[in-house]
Amino acid sequence: MADSKNRATAAAILPLVGGASNITSVAHCMTRLRLGLADRALVDEDALKALPDVMGVVDDETYQIVLGPGKVARVTPEFETLVEEGKAAAPAPPAATPEPHAVTADELAAQGAELRAARKAKNATPFKLFLRRIANIFVPLIPALIGCGIIAGINGLLINLHWLPGVTPALAAIASGFMALIAVFVGHNTAKEFGGTPILGGAVAAIIVYAGVANIEAFGQKLSPGQGGVLGALGAAVLATYIEKWCRKWVPEAVDVLVTPTLTVLVSGLVTIFGLMFVAGEISTGIGTAANWLLDNTGAFAGLVLGGLFLPLVMLGLHQALIPIHTTLIEQQGYTVLLPVLAMAGAGQVGCAIAVFKRLKHNKSIRTTIKSALPAGFLGVGEPLIYGVSLPLGRPFITACVGGAAGGAFVGFFSMIGDKVGSTAIGPSGWALFPLLDGNKGLGTTVAIYGAGLLVGYIVGFVATYFFGFSKQMLVDLNVDTQAAAGESPSPAPAGTTEPTEPKEPAKV
Repeated sequence: MADSKNRATAAAILPLVGGASNITSVAHCMTRLRLGLADRALVDEDALKALPDVMGVVDDETYQIVLGPGKVARVTPEFETLVEEGKAAAPAPPAATPEPHAVTADELAAQGAELRAARKAKNATPFKLFLRRIANIFVPLIPALIGCGIIAGINGLLINLHWLPGVTPALAAIASGFMALIAVFVGHNTAKEFGGTPILGGAVAAIIVYAGVANIEAFGQKLSPGQGGVLGALGAAVLATYIEKWCRKWVPEAVDVLVTPTLTVLVSGLVTIFGLMFVAGEISTGIGTAANWLLDNTGAFAGLVLGGLFLPLVMLGLHQALIPIHTTLIEQQGYTVLLPVLAMAGAGQVGCAIAVFKRLKHNKSIRTTIKSALPAGFLGVGEPLIYGVSLPLGRPFITACVGGAAGGAFVGFFSMIGDKVGSTAIGPSGWALFPLLDGNKGLGTTVAIYGAGLLVGYIVGFVATYFFGFSKQMLVDLNVDTQAAAGESPSPAPAGTTEPTEPKEPAKV
């Protein structure tokens, strides 16, 4: 039954993105179906947003359809199957540009679309494109990080309760196996992303975790297995890719199959052993030391800044730079102390949305959007609320950041007094982060601090938005029932709609 429902969702999406012939690539992350499209003009975006299972869309380097955690992992295989079936069928005439879709256009939705377009244009800088490539390396690892993180949490609980002592060693092995070899997966994905042979990237990165490196001395000291971690693996695989490309250019085709992989692994392997492992190890240690010092000594202030600025960082695409840092901290310490602080930004966003719902009592379209998007917001999926509500309105986006800053300061304060709150994986936030929490003072204390931080974010985001999120003119413009004013009979928006129906007059932001 579930499979047929997921296939129906995939079948509903496919024609709205131009059909199988318009799809050049299919992938997914934690919440989004990411599509490469030959012609984006063939996308019927309004109809796509109206599908019950679609929480929103993001027009970026790839066309991204927000389906939510869990759902996207089930819909993607069905979508890939439909695309393959469509391409295998007899060639069909090129899909016609869809006719205009009759929708109730509004100023807020238009502003949201303009802001997304502006953000996309600003993100097309070389630095931000580089950050996207880094994200593409680590995002495919998130499901394994989450699964192993939850198993590690269950195992820790069983050990503390002295339950099933014969099972806990097996759970420990299951939870730790992936992290022990994460450098190999990073190397594989890095080579793939930078245009090399993935298995060669993985082979070079495997040197870092090989136990035999303990017999090698570099820079006056013995190497240790895992030294350099994911950063060393990333550097080694990038180097291997460039060496491979050089070999493909100069090595004769007759001996390419023998010479190219040999030189690639040999040269990049030697550089990794006698250079990259030591350098990357020092950088990794520095990252761990800096993160701990920041929260130990300036916890409340650091949390205030990190929690308050995370939503703007997401808008600018700069949050992707944090992914290798999170992964390095998880590899070193077992958890990242930064993610729970940053997750407070989502709490501020939820509190903000509830305040908008309360203030705009007569605007049924915005209230319908908020009602449909809030459950996802509580689970850490913030795009529908950000692009459909707070960001286009302007002021509420700022007050949402204030809520995030308050929650971040709360969690940071407890870190400063010695109660660290961390996450064993990256990706989830909000309530979805609870199963992945870990810390230095026991699970009960860790959960209590994180939960209280969310509550602080909700309350401050709500209060700041309720009292400071609207000017008098904004309330006049927005707090009306546009359907009644236009003489239309109100009709509820589809469950997955994330673009609100706006007043005809532009909001004074």
